[in-house]
Amino acid sequence: MPATDIEARIRTLLAERRVRLDAALASIDADPDSVVRLLQAIEATVRRGGTILTCGNGGSAAEALHLAEELIGRYRGDRPPIRSMCLNADPTALTCIANDFGFEAIFARQVEAMATDLDALVIFSTSGRSPNLLAALEAARARNATTIGFLGGDGGEARALCDVSVVVEGRDSAAIQEVHQFLMHACCEQFETDPNA
Repeated sequence: MPATDIEARIRTLLAERRVRLDAALASIDADPDSVVRLLQAIEATVRRGGTILTCGNGGSAAEALHLAEELIGRYRGDRPPIRSMCLNADPTALTCIANDFGFEAIFARQVEAMATDLDALVIFSTSGRSPNLLAALEAARARNATTIGFLGGDGGEARALCDVSVVVEGRDSAAIQEVHQFLMHACCEQFETDPNA
């Protein structure tokens, strides 16, 4: 493909992305309180000595892994590590649980093993409808862990199972995930700019 055609395609993609991303950002701009509550819930878990457990499917699994590693490591500046664990990070656990209990149990089984009332389960989902995430939320609620959702669309069934959630409206999964990543980085920023964190 000639360079001029590639450049034209990139310009078209950039213009489309701006429109979709602006629409996704507008949905959280319209409800800033939900963002504040989500960040406060994560901060409260850390302050009480709890663990942040994260999970998601596909691209959202990558975001769950990203949040956990940013908390344990660092985002921009040095600070004490924050206890977190990504439930989709261990392929041996995932395949064992899926083989013995079914794919819907891959996260719930781990939550049953590890979650306490000090902890928070943070899910990433562009639909809020994945059975394995719903089962994990139910398991977390049964253990009195805080349930937090980075959700998309209308929030799906997960919205009602989350103590706190931010719902990025729309159907463009890529735009939803991009806004989730922005929110995740805002969370990390909070821990690195708050001298009491």
